[in-house]
Formats: sequence, C-alpha cells, structure tokens
Amino acid sequence: MKNGKMFNKWFLFMAFLYVQAVCGQTVVGKWKTVDDRNGIEKAIVHIYKENGLLQGKIIEILEKGKEDAICSKCDDEFKDKPILGLQIFKDLKKNHKDEYKGNEMLDPENGIKFRGKLWLDPENDNRLKVRGYLVFLYRTQTWHRVK
Repeated sequence: MKNGKMFNKWFLFMAFLYVQAVCGQTVVGKWKTVDDRNGIEKAIVHIYKENGLLQGKIIEILEKGKEDAICSKCDDEFKDKPILGLQIFKDLKKNHKDEYKGNEMLDPENGIKFRGKLWLDPENDNRLKVRGYLVFLYRTQTWHRVK
C-alpha cells in the first residue's frame, strides 16, 4: 500500500512537470536577434503582451559601433529616432497554429515596414522564427532566447 501511494505521488509530480514544460512554452521574454545573412548578433528584443496582443521593443544593441544608431532610413514617426527603445512590432495576434501575425513590423536597419509572423521553433523552444513578408517575398530569421 505504501509503495502504491508513493508511486501515485511520483507519477503526479512527473505529470505536473511535463504539463509545465509543454504549456510553459511562450514567445514572451527576451530574444537575441541574429542577422540571417552574416550571423552577426544585432540586438536584444523584449517581447511582451499588452491587452492580449504581442509587442516587441529593442532593449539592447549588441552590434559593436551601433549602440547609438538612429533609424535614419525610416520615413514616419520613427525617422531619426534612436534604435534603442524602438518598438519594432506591435499588436501581433495569435492564430490557431500558435503563430503571431501582424501588419506592423519594422526593420530599423532599412526603414521598411512589413507584415509578418513569428512562432517558436517546433524543434527547440529556445529559438524563435521571425518572418517578414514584402509582397510575395519573405525572409526568416532565427532569434535565440536570452536566459
């Protein structure tokens, strides 16, 4: 009888840990951006939820010599604003495939706004896939979770 109770407690504990691991996967947090063309680490982006929608803001510049960069190629309210602190996407909505999609994503390096989506890499939840669409072309970067 004692062994049965011990087994039940152990089983419940393991089931709890499994549920936490599976359900605990989230895109919210801090992510290191890496340029998909040259592998240079660019910035740390803080992804957070506000009113149920996903927001993303640059909170640290990693690329040497670009710490004080401004968005000189932007042509809207971001024109000549510091890249540090810049909101690069806003109001992304979650769909049924666990992807977040939106029409307001910004690449501050070239000043282009585009529609895009992001999702956790199904093989590694410490990698975030970020894809931007411009007409029918797209580009995908892999960002890495900051622990």
